Amino acid sequence: MAATAAALVFLSALASAPSGAAPPPSTGSRPAAPPRFVPGPCPATSEPIAALSTARCGLLEVPENRARPGGRTIRLAVAVIAAASAKPATDPVVFMAGGPGADTFDDIPFLVDSGLNRDRELIVMAQRGNLHGQPHLACPEIDRFNAKAVGLPYAAPSTERLLLDAVKTCRDRLTADGIDLSSYNTTENAADFADLRTALGIPSWNVYGYSYGSDLALTYLRRHPRGIRAVAIDSVAPPRTTVLPVTWRSAREGIGNLFEACAAEPRCKSRYPDLPRTLTEQVRRLEAQPLTLSARPPRGGDPVEVVLDGGALLDLLVAHSVPATDVPAAIGELAHGHPERFAQARAAGSVQAIGEWAHGLTESVACSEWVPGSSPSDVLNAGRRAFPGWPDTVLAQAPQLPFQHEVCRIWNVPDRTAAQRVTTVSAVPTLIVSGTFDTKTGASLARDAARTLSRSTSVRIPGIGHWVVPQSPCAQHVLASFLASPTAPPDTGCVAGLAPKPFTIVPK
Repeated sequence: MAATAAALVFLSALASAPSGAAPPPSTGSRPAAPPRFVPGPCPATSEPIAALSTARCGLLEVPENRARPGGRTIRLAVAVIAAASAKPATDPVVFMAGGPGADTFDDIPFLVDSGLNRDRELIVMAQRGNLHGQPHLACPEIDRFNAKAVGLPYAAPSTERLLLDAVKTCRDRLTADGIDLSSYNTTENAADFADLRTALGIPSWNVYGYSYGSDLALTYLRRHPRGIRAVAIDSVAPPRTTVLPVTWRSAREGIGNLFEACAAEPRCKSRYPDLPRTLTEQVRRLEAQPLTLSARPPRGGDPVEVVLDGGALLDLLVAHSVPATDVPAAIGELAHGHPERFAQARAAGSVQAIGEWAHGLTESVACSEWVPGSSPSDVLNAGRRAFPGWPDTVLAQAPQLPFQHEVCRIWNVPDRTAAQRVTTVSAVPTLIVSGTFDTKTGASLARDAARTLSRSTSVRIPGIGHWVVPQSPCAQHVLASFLASPTAPPDTGCVAGLAPKPFTIVPK
């Protein structure tokens, strides 16, 4: 799912695309050309990516809106990364990134380190609207708000007004550029990947997606099953289940599993007893009396002023801003008047990459697919069920998506739930990987997806949060086993011996 409600949108400037790779997008009324792949240079990334130095790159040209023949075309950045093996399999892996709106190319080092291209080519395509494509739906206005928000009360009306001003400014600019925001959705994303396979002349491939990429992968499997050999989904967001109130279910599950793991570890249980009660006390205290602190971002820089209230505390826990092994210690320290770990984690948000995240895709997906059909009271009631006794001012905002109903009134894209909130029924071999500490897409969501995937295998990795495979050598082994022979049971033997890493214990 998304990073934060105020999370991420890019500018629709052509300068971010590979220079000389293709002419500007078409805006005329002539019939749109068939989707095609245009070879070109690999994108210039903010940090060098070794795998791109030998990759085959280019742009996929597709219609912005397939329901409007003759409309404008858009271009999506693609990289084909060679297999490490001298004798690779003929069926590549295509990757579907999370977000929506994340810079897909930044994920390449994690994918390579996880072995995704060990035995077969790895194909990476930035989803429509993302960085390195044309257009790029960045919202630097929202990025600047996010940097400022660390020093604001999390859910105050004054904070809401600043966010909504940033959202409106971005939307007005994108639409003035002629961008059809309603076309940036999961259905069109899935069709882009179907077009990519045929444009590259690939008879059969394997799909790997995480977080929003799992939502996209399941939509792709439902709508374009031809040519799919196997599907692996990680940190699962099933299309039918991915609605705004369910964010509270995931937050409760991930935090609860972490607390249970601490209680099962004698040293952690002894040093940090009854963490659920302690967290409730701290959320209530901070919401009643927020702390204003000066803290230095973890990666350096000048100290910044941060506000730590109940909503901010919950947001930091859901965002995995504090390593899972440090969470009990951080809560214990906070309860004893030492908020430094959480303050520093909050300060990290002041350092934003301006104009990289595609907030335009984030909001277009969220506002057409996740938010419709629920009300603010539905979100509040889901929060009350998840965390009884917490203040309503905290529970009224979906974790990581504050003020989302108000944002969507401004974003104003059509309701697409009838087309998107649909169960995927398939017999294609599928691997489902979840982490027990995942607070964004709780591990139990895997069951929702698996019910109608008749040849699926579900694997839970203890002690891991969001996006499991890069963090778990065992999950990497299971995925490699699955891709080698999807119709056979994958080798899951390593899972039985796993346990969460030991928690940090701070002496009294």
